[in-house]
Amino acid sequence: MNMLSYSRGPDAPLLECTIYEALAATAARLPQSEALVSCHQGLRYTFAEFMAAVERVSAGLTGLGLEPGDRFGIWATNCAEWVLLQFAAARAGLVLINVNPAYRAHELAYILKKSGMKALFLARCDSRSDYAAILAEARAGQEVSLRHAVCLHTEEWQKFLDNGIARPPAAVHNRDVANIQYTSGTTGSPKGVLLTHRNLVNNAAYIADGMRYSPADRMCVPVPLYHCFGAVAGALIMAVRGPALILPAPTFDARSTMAAIQNERATAVYGVPTMFIAQLHHPDFSTFDFSSLRAGAMAGAPCPIEVMRRVQDEMHCPGMTVIYGQTESSPVITGSTTDDSMEIRVTTVGRAFPNTEVKIAGPEGEPVSIGQQGELYTRGYLVMLGYDGEPDATARAVDAEGWLHTGDLAVMREDGNFHITGRSKDMIIRCGENIYPREVEEFLHTHPQIADVQVIGLPHIEYGESVAAWIRLKPGESATAGDIQNFCRGKIAHFKIPQHIRFTDSFPMTVTGKIQKFRMRQIEIEELGLAAAAAIKTA
Repeated sequence: MNMLSYSRGPDAPLLECTIYEALAATAARLPQSEALVSCHQGLRYTFAEFMAAVERVSAGLTGLGLEPGDRFGIWATNCAEWVLLQFAAARAGLVLINVNPAYRAHELAYILKKSGMKALFLARCDSRSDYAAILAEARAGQEVSLRHAVCLHTEEWQKFLDNGIARPPAAVHNRDVANIQYTSGTTGSPKGVLLTHRNLVNNAAYIADGMRYSPADRMCVPVPLYHCFGAVAGALIMAVRGPALILPAPTFDARSTMAAIQNERATAVYGVPTMFIAQLHHPDFSTFDFSSLRAGAMAGAPCPIEVMRRVQDEMHCPGMTVIYGQTESSPVITGSTTDDSMEIRVTTVGRAFPNTEVKIAGPEGEPVSIGQQGELYTRGYLVMLGYDGEPDATARAVDAEGWLHTGDLAVMREDGNFHITGRSKDMIIRCGENIYPREVEEFLHTHPQIADVQVIGLPHIEYGESVAAWIRLKPGESATAGDIQNFCRGKIAHFKIPQHIRFTDSFPMTVTGKIQKFRMRQIEIEELGLAAAAAIKTA
């Protein structure tokens, strides 16, 4: 018996097609099946109608003067146009860049310059953001490649469509880059993860197969499309395996999600645990009919066992699954299936996906014994092409043998399931959002009263983690937690704003002067009474 922490998922056919080819094949097979429903827009498309709309949007992209290999971004909340642009990009041979709707000028300016995007599709404004104003601020004084900014749901969008130039689908190889998603990576500023058609199409297929999807299924997807959860496990699954994609609202809203499940007879629903908690605790929960549901996917944070039980029982989701991965792995590495026991689905992140190698590695990269903690590595079709324009960072993340070093600490059980125990990186994951402390620290250093700051993640029962900051003020200065939070509002994404702030004269350090963030975290857990939340995270 192999007692080392190494596993390879089952062999399965690898799809050697592009994203557009996968969609075209499904549309040819299921022309009258429903492909996309956008509840808040009152829009619905059969696959035949969706293909026709993709053709028109693709022509619009050509009409802007974009050529195969060019890059453009989408900066908007969930809407039908987001999905149409996603597949139109693949048809035209363009590279899609997902831009987080929560970004403010500081973050957007960085992405515009770093990515070299030539066009940006954006919402004009919503309850959180005036996108046009933020874009103007981000472009001020910046040398960027951006030539076109098209506001969705306006006359600009209609003009974009009217000025289209029809062309045959671009000649695209399935190993070409299709999508750039920004993540904090291992160090420093956000990095552009280069994901190929082959990465994404196959990962979507394996997620779908784990959930036993067929064209008869209908996925309610309240998670954001700019995130790999929505873009791959939602939109791409629709194209690859044929279940309908249902968008309940622009951003997550518990009541809208429950209404979409009921009205559209959804068979599956997605979310991070806090989304399911919001639905279960909603005052109108008992008035909705969930009987059409059979399955779902939960990711982004550990799920408390009582929440999973209630989702299975009260939301009629006996096949709720848990998936684990990261953007650099397209994104899913391991997952449970609808047939697994509740114990596996709550206490582990499942087994290695098909055609996916996983090992728990020691300090030298060697597989450790089963039951021993180490860093989770993965290898296979799913590993990113690299970080955009950052060969050194790519080499640190993916070694010479092709193993992606996830930075997550884990244990492999004898049954082949994996248990995540922590992170060797100090990335914070709040409600599925990746937050890199150094990025927040660098921003807070622009506050005129702050001398030094250290940012850490704290366990949170609902969010998975919350952001905390230890701040040392300049001599003679004073500030309150509210002052610091107000300084952040409107300048960085809301989920990056520290929820807990401690003012201090010094930080815990080693004898060599290194900051001990683990000690800061221990202090906060003890003094804030977060032991229960910490226990859930490590269960």
